[in-house]
Amino acid sequence: MSTAIAYTELGGPEVLTLIDIDVPAPSPGEVAVRVEAVGVNPLDLKLRSGLRVSPPITQPRRVGSDAAGVVTAVGDGVEGYRPGDAVIVWGAHGAYATDLVVPSAHVVRRPEGVSAAQGAALGIPIGTAYQTVRSLAIGADDTVLVHAASGAVGQAVVQFARLYGATVLGTTSDRRADRVRELGATPLPYGAGVVERVRELAPQGVTVAIDLVGTDEALEQSIALVADKSRIATLVRGADASGLGIRAFSGGSPEPLTGQQQAWRAEAIPVAAALIARGAFSVALGPELPLADAAEAHRLVEAGADGKVVLIP
Repeated sequence: MSTAIAYTELGGPEVLTLIDIDVPAPSPGEVAVRVEAVGVNPLDLKLRSGLRVSPPITQPRRVGSDAAGVVTAVGDGVEGYRPGDAVIVWGAHGAYATDLVVPSAHVVRRPEGVSAAQGAALGIPIGTAYQTVRSLAIGADDTVLVHAASGAVGQAVVQFARLYGATVLGTTSDRRADRVRELGATPLPYGAGVVERVRELAPQGVTVAIDLVGTDEALEQSIALVADKSRIATLVRGADASGLGIRAFSGGSPEPLTGQQQAWRAEAIPVAAALIARGAFSVALGPELPLADAAEAHRLVEAGADGKVVLIP
């Protein structure tokens, strides 16, 4: 019998329970995957707690969207995959599980040299970061300020922006400053004085700012530093973006992603996987826990664990 993590009411990590599930054979256009690793995302916690609005719960609600594993079966009409292929899964419903059946469009071949944990760490953070960098048309002439550069999305933004030739500055805690520097950005401490420090470090000016914090302070600093508000984006305060004259790509934004932006999010997964295989991109991995310990994994994420928390079925 296969198992999965689910909850029947909103609340703290303790509402997560391990349940038995039936896994159907893949329908046309679908792929069945035996899961080897699952990425735990902050969005999972927001949905579980009710911080992110979701429909009423009428049956056990599964958790998670990002995973990696091995193909066990393919449905009719699926080309390019066969049992035994190592794959990355993104945009799944209920990825905290031992087995999944997903549309083939949400499966990407996992290159040799990319571990299951690395593959499971991509999905939401990598797709979000890549789409943001592409949407803002970041290039070699840009100087980019990333608020919260040491988080999973922030680290990916830094790396994609650097790959496109941009100069990057990133706010971070002292504890994570070395990681930001390692990725090619100049680290800055959070808090008062950021505007002055940025102007000192980048006298040529900042052309792009990306908010991954959501504080009034970060938004005010961005607006003070970047003349063109269309090149300021928040991924946290989407509901406030239009009133501030800036852009939003997540975080409750009332504007849905465009078709091109959705395509960029999908494109990000194979792009990042190929870069990892070449040693040109990295994801910071954190604690690994058994699938049954999903509640503890959520507690670790809430506590700000370093690196991507991964569940191992």
